[in-house]
Amino acid sequence: MRRLIVALFGLCLAAMVPSAKAQTARTTLDVYVIDVEGGNATLFVAPSGQSVLIDTGNSGAGAPRDAGRIMAAAKDAGLTQIDNLITTHWHGDHFGGMSELASRIPIKNFIDHGPNVQKENGNAPAFLETTYPELYSKAKHTVAKPGDTIPITGVDWRIVSAAGEVLKSPLPGAGAANPLCSTFQPMEADGGVENSMSVGSVITFGKFKMAHLGDLTWNIEDKLMCPVNRVGTLDLWIVSHHGLGVSNSKLLVHALRPRVAIVNNGTRKGAVPATMETLFTSPGLEDIWQLHFSLLSGQEYTVPGMFIANMVDDQPDSMPLKPMDPPPPPGPGVPPPPAHNGPAYWIKASAQMDGTFTVTNSRNGFSKTYKPNSK
Repeated sequence: MRRLIVALFGLCLAAMVPSAKAQTARTTLDVYVIDVEGGNATLFVAPSGQSVLIDTGNSGAGAPRDAGRIMAAAKDAGLTQIDNLITTHWHGDHFGGMSELASRIPIKNFIDHGPNVQKENGNAPAFLETTYPELYSKAKHTVAKPGDTIPITGVDWRIVSAAGEVLKSPLPGAGAANPLCSTFQPMEADGGVENSMSVGSVITFGKFKMAHLGDLTWNIEDKLMCPVNRVGTLDLWIVSHHGLGVSNSKLLVHALRPRVAIVNNGTRKGAVPATMETLFTSPGLEDIWQLHFSLLSGQEYTVPGMFIANMVDDQPDSMPLKPMDPPPPPGPGVPPPPAHNGPAYWIKASAQMDGTFTVTNSRNGFSKTYKPNSK
């Protein structure tokens, strides 16, 4: 009888006290902007534990390095698989680490815009002909179209651009006329045609809203944002195309009105003065965070060091105010870009259902919380 009483008491106590798993259940949408040296790899983990990785970093010698950095973020997030991998477009700094990553962690759904459309595009044609079909033959393969959704429990994930096409109907709450359309000046076609094919995503979690548009270019931004803004306004934006000037028109940036922007740049790639000036003048912007200090912007067009995840290796005693001259185009005799010779740090954002979100610099532990807008 005594044993029965003890057993019943134990059952009652178990019912009253939540399990350790329930106590530590994830409640935030977590976003890791991973340092892949001027490429892209951004990992999303929903409260359900489901994951989306956008891009896998660089090819060649950078592939094992970048796959390792993605794995470090996946481990930090407690992941044992990648549920969805979105490859925004077929440039080596966006798909290059895929094979290496797939050898280290299962990937369940491969998502892309379709075939490569750019001539003279490195190893992309060979990769797409042989390696890629082999990778997704063991999983699922999805060709994204504007308007598609990715099924993530508790998260509204919408594809807003793919293969040069954009969303036809505005997202909920969007659709206002964009006054900047009247002064928009188109650019000549981007030589890296694949950039304009980028798979762009808008992610909504409760009252929190953010976007990642890959390397979507200037003229496609016009298609997405005119004559009406089909996206609406954002809490957080992963700045397009590493902060390069062939993307990030005022037409886009000032209409999105992001409260916080994260620039996924390299030491000598992206975060260029023109883009930084557009960001700094964007209505409602509270902060800019950078993955790297940009030599191309110098101190003139940058943010305080606490907002920068990775500084300059072999840093001089003083940093010149003037931006560095643009590097020469690739070719014989051109020195390689600076290589990271220390730890690689990510920037992490964690969003709550009520619209509150926190951004943290893993290099120095600096963290800032943004409360929901009163609008």
